[in-house]
Amino acid sequence: YVSMDFFCYYDSNVSFFYLNVNKTIPEEWRPQDYVVVGLGLTVCVFIILTNILVMSAIFMNRRFHYPIYYLLGNLAAADLFAGIAYMHLMFHTGPWTKKLSIYQWFLRQGLIDTSLTASVINLMAIALERHQTIFTMQLHSSMTNRRVILLILAIWLIAIVMGLVPTMGWNCMCDLQNCSKMAPLYSRSYLVFWAVLNLFSFTVMVVVYTRIFIYVRRKNLRMSQHTSQTKHKETVVSLMRTVFMILGCFVICWTPGLVLLLLDGVNCGCGVLTYEKYMLVLAEFNSLMNPIIYSYRDQDMRRTFKRILCCLWPRAGGRGQHAGVRFNTLEQEVLTDSNGTQTTHHSDAKSALEH
Repeated sequence: YVSMDFFCYYDSNVSFFYLNVNKTIPEEWRPQDYVVVGLGLTVCVFIILTNILVMSAIFMNRRFHYPIYYLLGNLAAADLFAGIAYMHLMFHTGPWTKKLSIYQWFLRQGLIDTSLTASVINLMAIALERHQTIFTMQLHSSMTNRRVILLILAIWLIAIVMGLVPTMGWNCMCDLQNCSKMAPLYSRSYLVFWAVLNLFSFTVMVVVYTRIFIYVRRKNLRMSQHTSQTKHKETVVSLMRTVFMILGCFVICWTPGLVLLLLDGVNCGCGVLTYEKYMLVLAEFNSLMNPIIYSYRDQDMRRTFKRILCCLWPRAGGRGQHAGVRFNTLEQEVLTDSNGTQTTHHSDAKSALEH
């Protein structure tokens, strides 16, 4: 006699685990399925393109060659990865779910888990970087490029490991009574751990950023009489507000989904499957929001976006002011008009640093 409590269903298909938690896999494509997949793929394409644009802007414009922008670029890479993960999900959802093997299903979920982990750890790293610089009212930290690269590699290593945890054993294939409803192969205990860990991280980041924001506000009142520091002060505050908006958007978009996972993990029996897709869509839109925030908040980033787009589509932008842009130095940028005349515009970033 073998106790079924300790029997592992490694050879079972995905449908077996969905049936175990009474989660339905549609037999045929319904109109709402086409709508969800169509909208999902459209959003994914925009996520991928806009975050490539952000990463290209940071790479091309040397004004952004500082640790804070490298970390923002890595956050864009995490959003890009999320766009790819969601696109992979769109091609492996609905009736297609039945065709997935166990490890294909774990890959589908692991990609999303990895992208979330990378974003959370990256935001934590940005919080530490801003904490280091803001409390000395510096615009940029003194962290070397080597340390930034090692930090980015560590972020992705931890994210990949966390994404592999369910595959490596923390699942319910040997404990069917502990399977979750939203992710039928995930253990409910893992969902509790995952949700609590991320919600705790959100809380810590909000506290850190709030403390920094209060400190900056008080510091500005003391600096208000020093007109020579006005430009530096405005630049620091503007960058801080941009980062704060990014964090706020991330928390707003991900918290409802994590709370839903937590409720599923504690087996609340409150119909979590009813809201599952809405929470996923909300989380997906977060990866699209950061490029919009950059465009709205950062004038240099917005200009760089325009120049890149005008270089890609010169007819749409004309052969005017942005057609001959070269991102050559931190101190200046050279614009070449249609007559071959060069106009030099000095960067405000250097003047801000000199203060």
